[in-house]
Amino acid sequence: MKDMFRLDGKVAIVTGGAGGIGEALALGLGYQGATVVFSSRNQQARDAVAEKISAETGSEAVAVAADVTDEASIQALVDTVVDKFGKIDILVNAMGMNIKRDAFDYPLEDWDKLFEVNVKGTMAACKAVGKVMRDQQGGAIVNLSSVRGIRGYTGGNSGYCATKGAVELITKALALEWAPSGIRVNALGPALVITPGTKHIAEDPQLAAKYAAAVPLGRIGLPEDMVGAVVYLCSDAASFVSGQTIYVDGGLTAA
Repeated sequence: MKDMFRLDGKVAIVTGGAGGIGEALALGLGYQGATVVFSSRNQQARDAVAEKISAETGSEAVAVAADVTDEASIQALVDTVVDKFGKIDILVNAMGMNIKRDAFDYPLEDWDKLFEVNVKGTMAACKAVGKVMRDQQGGAIVNLSSVRGIRGYTGGNSGYCATKGAVELITKALALEWAPSGIRVNALGPALVITPGTKHIAEDPQLAAKYAAAVPLGRIGLPEDMVGAVVYLCSDAASFVSGQTIYVDGGLTAA
C-alpha cells in the first residue's frame, strides 16, 4: 500500500522557516521527501538551516530572503519558486510574533505590528501562493494558529489572541472559497512551545513547572511535536480535510 504520508515530488514553501517551529516543520517536510523552500530575513540562520535540511534529510532545501509584511517580497519568493520548480504544492505559514502589553494601556502601534505579521503576513502569503495553486488546481496550505486563537489568555496577550483568532477564520474562509480549485486550507494550533523566543521559560525551573502543570500531559511542547500534524495536513492522507485546526497542545483545549 502507498505511504500516504510521503511527500516525494512535492514542492513546499515554509515562511518563517529559519528557527523555532518553522525550522522543525521545514525539516519534517524534508524528511518526508519534499523539496523545501523556506523564507527568513536572517541570512545566517537561513544558510544554516538549508545546510541542515539537505544534510539530514537528503531533500533539496532552498533559502530565500522574504518579508511577509511586504507583498512585493512575498510575490518575489513565489516567482522564484515557480521559476525554479514549476509549481508549489504546499504552503506552511510558520511565521509569527507576540508583543505582550497590558490591555488597558496597549499601544495601538504595537497592536498594528502584531496584525501586520500574524494576520496580514498570513493572508499575503496565502494569496500569492493560492493563485499558483488555483492555476494548477490543487495544493495544501497550513497556517500557524494557536490555542490562544480560541481561548482568552491573561498576561498581556490580548493582541496575540486577537491575531490568532483572525488566522482561525481566515483559514476557514479560504477553505470554503478555494475548495472549488482543489486547495485545502487548514491550521496548526500549538499551546506553549519552547522556541528561541520562549526558552527563558524552560531555563526557569519554577516557571517551567507552572506551565507544565497546566497541560494534561504534564509537559511543555517542543517544536518537533508539531511536525506530525503538519506532515499529515500536507499529505494525501488528509485529502478530505479542509477548514480544520489541529490543536497540538497536550490536551489543553480538551478541558
